[in-house]
Amino acid sequence: MSPRERQDLIKRLARPIAEIVPSPRRMKRTRELRIAIMVGAALLLVPWIGHLALTLPRLYVAHNWDSTWVGFDVMLLVMIVATAVLGYLRRQLIVVTGFATAVLLVCDAWFDVMTAHGDDRMLSIITAVLVELPFAALLVTGSFQILRLTAARLWALDADGHAWQIRIPMPSDADLAVARRGRRG
Repeated sequence: MSPRERQDLIKRLARPIAEIVPSPRRMKRTRELRIAIMVGAALLLVPWIGHLALTLPRLYVAHNWDSTWVGFDVMLLVMIVATAVLGYLRRQLIVVTGFATAVLLVCDAWFDVMTAHGDDRMLSIITAVLVELPFAALLVTGSFQILRLTAARLWALDADGHAWQIRIPMPSDADLAVARRGRRG
């Protein structure tokens, strides 16, 4: 990237947010609410992990599944906390952690429902439908909104466009070869 191209990119990224988003104040409130939801979810998940570790049925313990479930929920907790921290710090990496956390939530809902028996199955379905899947949807939509905002700041997308329409070119092998050659020379 030439110095001129780099300066143009920096100018595009420095565009005032008000040019792209109709209400920056509303966007800030939404961000704060989403971070609060993630922190709340993390705080609720900690005692749940302790409860699981102490009360999983003997069938799970005999097959060593108890540590699998607890380990999965610990991984989910780590991803929720990472997403909340990256959101608080306003880092672009939140797109990756947010989407990955959403996938973990969908998997958790699926396995909870599919492995539950008797009365536990209805509780698993209710938890999946009312908690895990809406939380996953919130994380996915947030990730797409950040992608759309980034693309709009790069002028790669109109202000009223959608995230799935983004066509930011990926580096090709030729781009990588030029970059390697430039580092040597």
